[in-house]
Amino acid sequence: MATDQTVLAKTGRVTGRVAPGTVGEVVLPIRGGSEAFYAYAAEPDQVIEPGTRVVVIDFEEPRTVRVLPV
Repeated sequence: MATDQTVLAKTGRVTGRVAPGTVGEVVLPIRGGSEAFYAYAAEPDQVIEPGTRVVVIDFEEPRTVRVLPV
């Protein structure tokens, strides 16, 4: 199965603040473990604090996702 198919719609946690003008980080359960991905908010002016649960709505190779709070 392709990586993008396993990442899209996954839920994970923010580990590095996601905010306008910055690159955040989320950890997602994938391939039997957990992996970190660079993250941007789906809404350009949105701030998502560490610890917040998020869902992946878009994936860009190799390790960038766009997320929304759950």
